[in-house]
Amino acid sequence: MQIILKEDYKGLGYKNDVVKVKNGYGRNFLIPKGIGVIANDSNLKMRNEEVRQAEFKQAKIKAEAEVIAEKINGITLNIGAKAGESGKIFGAVTNVQIAEALAGKGIAVDRRKISFRGDIKNVGSYEAEVDLHRDVKATLKFEVIAE
Repeated sequence: MQIILKEDYKGLGYKNDVVKVKNGYGRNFLIPKGIGVIANDSNLKMRNEEVRQAEFKQAKIKAEAEVIAEKINGITLNIGAKAGESGKIFGAVTNVQIAEALAGKGIAVDRRKISFRGDIKNVGSYEAEVDLHRDVKATLKFEVIAE
């Protein structure tokens, strides 16, 4: 079954992408939640018109995302966390803390756009990927320090 996505969905695609999914996934999850619609002729025509109208807007959004990516690539954040003597922190560093630290530097990024591999449970240096646009991704360096 082919679905036209109505919004960005992590692991599946971006808004207005036509993706192929299993029938049950499309009918029981994507369509009822409003994430996508069936890719029939009329919906494809509407999608093509939306894409045509949005192309010039996307160029502006992409340029803004590239500016933010330059800012993110040029900084290193310090994330404070309570830690034991062995360097293991109590709890874990999450994308919410990273988004708040970025906001403190004047860079507004949605927390859902920030991802990193594994759990961050020790003091040290790490990297996170920030998905700003379908073509623009930034690598954010941050250090977890003991408070």
